[in-house]
Formats: sequence, C-alpha cells, structure tokens
Amino acid sequence: MKIEQFIAKSEGEWRSMRTAHTLAFKQFEHIINIITIQILEKNDPKVLSLRDLNKDVKGNYLSPFQIDWSTEDEWETEQSNQITSGSTILIPIPKTNTSGLLIRSMGYAEPIRSLSNYDFSNNGTLMLTTQYKNSIAEERIWFLSTNVRCRSSVVYTSKNSGILQTSFASEVKIKV
Repeated sequence: MKIEQFIAKSEGEWRSMRTAHTLAFKQFEHIINIITIQILEKNDPKVLSLRDLNKDVKGNYLSPFQIDWSTEDEWETEQSNQITSGSTILIPIPKTNTSGLLIRSMGYAEPIRSLSNYDFSNNGTLMLTTQYKNSIAEERIWFLSTNVRCRSSVVYTSKNSGILQTSFASEVKIKV
C-alpha cells in the first residue's frame, strides 16, 4: 500500500476505544476517543509552517493531513472524567512506494515535534517508529474493513532497555 492510499482510507471521523497499560505505574486505562482525520492542501499555512521548521528533511511531500481528537479519559481524575483534546499535522515524505518519513507537529509518545519512519508490510499494515528525547514509540495501524481499523503501540525507554507502555485500539468510522 502507498501512504496516500492509506491516508485516503483513514480520512473521516472515527470512534476509538483504546486500552493502555502503563507498566511503570501498573495501571490500565480505558479511553474513548473521537478522532477526525482530514487531508490538507500542500499550500495550507499550517503545512507550510511545519515544512519550514523541518527544512533539513529532504524529499517531496504529499497528502499532508491533520488529526484532531477529543478524549474522555478515566485515569486523569478519580472523582470525574476529564475531557482532553488535541491536534497534530502530519506530512508524509515517501522514499519508496512502501516506506518513508512522517513529519509530526506533535508526537504520539511525547508532545513534541517529531520525525517518524514509516513502512508498510505486505498485508497493508502501517508501521511507524519514532525516536523521541526520552522514549521510542512503535505503532502499527491496519484496516480490518473499510470502516474498521486497529492500532497498537509499544513505548520503550530511550535506550530500548524496557517497555514503558503498551496500547491497543479498535476504531469504527462514523463519518466519511
């Protein structure tokens, strides 16, 4: 699969149920997200700004997109649920038909601008690897059908000496 096909399949609004296990704190959290994925124009000011911040990353970019999420998280407070939300811009830079780089305005494991390597397996699973300041994240995203996809992640220590967190999410498309 090519990155632009994957992004086109992902565009829309998704309801996500994610379970995460933070090993250090021996805690599980169950999270319900509404995720909106929108393809952006290459000349969108947000895309141009992020591209300018990453001038050292060479290559042609295509299919930039934005992910917005709204989360109801039971772990943040014990008295009541806390709603959190966020947004990130992503710019794919293919190196081959099935691999490349992904510039992120905000990372998955750490809330900083980051650069991920992506690869597609033979079955169309998108595999992302991101080296952060304090951790390494490996993510996998795959489609079970047109309207159902799954995500899993493992976050390691920065020296890859231990696992900090694991998660699994199933997502159902609720709007195209």
